[in-house]
Amino acid sequence: MRVGNQEIDLSNLGKIFWPESGYTKGDLVDYYTRVAPVLLPHLRDRPLVVTRYPDGITGKAFYQKNLPDHTPEWVGTFPYYSPHSARTINFCVVHNLETLVWLSNQACLELHPWLSRCDRPDYPDYAVFDLDPDPPAGYDDAVEVAKTVKTLLDELRLAAGLKTSGATGLHIYVPLARSYTYEVVRRFVEEVGRLIERVLPEKVTLERTVGRRKGKVYIDYLQNVRGKTIVAPYSVRPLEGAPVSAPITWDELDHVAPRALNIKTIPDRIRQVGDVFRSTLGRGQNLDQALKDLGIEEI
Repeated sequence: MRVGNQEIDLSNLGKIFWPESGYTKGDLVDYYTRVAPVLLPHLRDRPLVVTRYPDGITGKAFYQKNLPDHTPEWVGTFPYYSPHSARTINFCVVHNLETLVWLSNQACLELHPWLSRCDRPDYPDYAVFDLDPDPPAGYDDAVEVAKTVKTLLDELRLAAGLKTSGATGLHIYVPLARSYTYEVVRRFVEEVGRLIERVLPEKVTLERTVGRRKGKVYIDYLQNVRGKTIVAPYSVRPLEGAPVSAPITWDELDHVAPRALNIKTIPDRIRQVGDVFRSTLGRGQNLDQALKDLGIEEI
């Protein structure tokens, strides 16, 4: 397949990746090709981690940080020394459609970019509230918590974008100026989460032990740590029906059925409403007053 300036060999396009739906690897490649214009700005200049499913969502999967040896020379790379693993990891950086098609042909269903960019990897430009319901809590509970987070962010005079997780959760992104460390951003999200927990104690938890979260919505503030990632806007999820982590507006929050936002419906939605997450790009909000209001001293 000719993509931009590159010839890319595509393979096994008929292989079933979503057995119940009958969606194939070819459907995955087609989806990422069609949404590339809105997806690429959210990946550009960010180290990327992927989850690969070479035999579809029911087969063995693996998490990949380091680019494989057979990576084409035209694929963007960000070498980063990891003190934790004591080695340099060559992360993929997606600058163009060619790389996105190559990744989808590698069966990369999930795309997980860093919250910071390659030129300033220690300074995120998003704070993220990851709202993860633990059964029997579900999407409706995440919606209630998201509304409370939005109310508090409004009080702090901070704008935020919203997307589904692709499952039962929600992700709230607060775009930031790149002048705060991950530690400061993590503290900010944790403190807001503690306030929400006090307002909704029967519904919200920041408990790290999984067994103690039953029936509550977990606010995972620890996603705001360098090297941690969260699934990208418009990324596919490895669940039946091929749902997508889909940007939505705050006005849509009460009406969206997350599983209805999938690889077959999202392209039409984009044609109708565009990228409703675009407002989070480059917004660069100052966090100083919010930190002061929350009683957080910059670290």
